[in-house]
Amino acid sequence: MPKPSQSANKIRPIRKVLIANRGEIALRIIRACREKGIATVAVYSDADRAALHVLHADEAYRLGPAPAAESYLRGDLILEIARKTGTDAIHPGYGFLSENAAFAEACESAGVIFIGPPASAMRMLGSKTKARQAADAAGMPRVPGSVKGLASIEEAHTVAREIGYPVMLKAAAGGGGKGMRAVTADSELGEAFTSACSEAERSFGSGEVYLEKLIQQPRHIEIQLIADHHGHCFYLGERECSVQRRHQKVIEEAPSAVVGEDLRRRMGEAAVKLALAAGYTNAGTIEFLVDAEQSFYFLEMNTRLQVEHPVTELVTGLDLVHLQLLIAEGHPLPIAQKDVHLRGHAIECRIYAEDPDNNFFPSPGLITKLIQPGGPGLREDCAIYQGWNVPLDYDPMLSKLIAYAPTREMAIDRMLRALDEYVIGGIATNINFFRRILTDPDFRSAKIDTGYLDRLLAKPKAVTETSAESVNIAALAAAIFEATAAPATATQSSTPQSECQSEWKTAAREESLRT
Repeated sequence: MPKPSQSANKIRPIRKVLIANRGEIALRIIRACREKGIATVAVYSDADRAALHVLHADEAYRLGPAPAAESYLRGDLILEIARKTGTDAIHPGYGFLSENAAFAEACESAGVIFIGPPASAMRMLGSKTKARQAADAAGMPRVPGSVKGLASIEEAHTVAREIGYPVMLKAAAGGGGKGMRAVTADSELGEAFTSACSEAERSFGSGEVYLEKLIQQPRHIEIQLIADHHGHCFYLGERECSVQRRHQKVIEEAPSAVVGEDLRRRMGEAAVKLALAAGYTNAGTIEFLVDAEQSFYFLEMNTRLQVEHPVTELVTGLDLVHLQLLIAEGHPLPIAQKDVHLRGHAIECRIYAEDPDNNFFPSPGLITKLIQPGGPGLREDCAIYQGWNVPLDYDPMLSKLIAYAPTREMAIDRMLRALDEYVIGGIATNINFFRRILTDPDFRSAKIDTGYLDRLLAKPKAVTETSAESVNIAALAAAIFEATAAPATATQSSTPQSECQSEWKTAAREESLRT
């Protein structure tokens, strides 16, 4: 086992953090820093000049044009801004440079704390192929497939024939569904290999891909880890991430409805063993596939903070970004494994600017109306506002809406109530699509796996399901009726509140009338 790093005996106070990211995660980190009395520096592309994270940071600096390769992936520019601003540490968020070992190394060489794992651990576990080798060395069960990047299409054919179809091509340098292709026959592999390599190169700066056996209808369950520089590493329970579309998570939950104490302990201890063997520190997540017999198989490790970290925070009562900052300064973790208890149930919906009725086509543009849900047990991590122009250049996620309640059923019902309150005008979103999922009997009874959403989409919509088009038609009729109604008189001021038109319905009708 690697020894604790030298920083274990040295505390380096962090007074200023540069957030090398954008959107809701940048704003999430800014808020955590502010709670700790830490100054913040935002960076932005031309498309994000008026973004909320730019407005909330103490300082903000331009990186370059909208394309990520000319802005958020320019580690040299980010480090130059860090030098000019006297930044103590850089938080990479997720995506972009968050799993780039060369950038983590460059930060260290520049004397800037990288809020994440050391470059050595990132190279061992952040690379999906090297992580598979590490899993083998740790005796962890994993999905059959290659343990290194594929050098050619010919090699891909050889490996695929050895393990048998169907297979999955995956990017070695990143996740989020980028650079992934399911292949069911030898004749499909060549084209899939080329497109997967190309997408991986565009998304992560590396076109390396590997291949593994495609397990049919597994659950995708991940373990959250937190580790300090003093040799402590703990698991913070699991997240259920099986509801996916094109290998991109759509809904996440904590805890999983099918994971009991024994399976949670076995998965958690296996994850901790692998992390300690790699000398891992800070926040990280190990992903597993779990079959119907509750056997689990190592899938990959994400050497960063996950998009879905809020559900873990709600059920554990821990702030993962606060812990990241504490670890980066060199402090020991203030908790032990025995202190980690899961309470209640949390569920997260990723709200996207996309049109489910048009094959989930992206829907950038101006947000003309925004009415956000509230009330008990709700959290929303977002970085949008009324008047914000959603760019086409990046991932279309607008916000993460999270509901928390004592039970899974109550959390689902609370989320449905929140979705009914949520209005985003001017662009198409997937809000109605979540209503379809959350009212589906299979989802409510937790009969889900990674193929669940494809099966749901293949079903005809229920007769009672209201489409976005019918909502617009009804809203148009209501708006016309309202416009032609007699004006209210002073004597009508005593109308009961329950009979008054609510503000969010009025906004929705105005927006539908506009369209």
